[in-house]
Amino acid sequence: MKLTAVFRKVPEGYVGFVEELPGANCQGATLDEARSNLREAAMLTLEANRTLVEESLQGEDVIREPLSLPAA
Repeated sequence: MKLTAVFRKVPEGYVGFVEELPGANCQGATLDEARSNLREAAMLTLEANRTLVEESLQGEDVIREPLSLPAA
């Protein structure tokens, strides 16, 4: 899976977000720190979203299947 990280220089360092993943945001004193923080934020966001969906669908009869997307 390839996502797009966007970083902006601010007086405190850098802020970043993932274009395709609302809620995955970060900040860091350096660009390297912001990159590392954004990777962690993206993983935590995906994990939290999966947990929320699993909880909301608990006991429901659903179909789960892999979804592949072409590279943009």
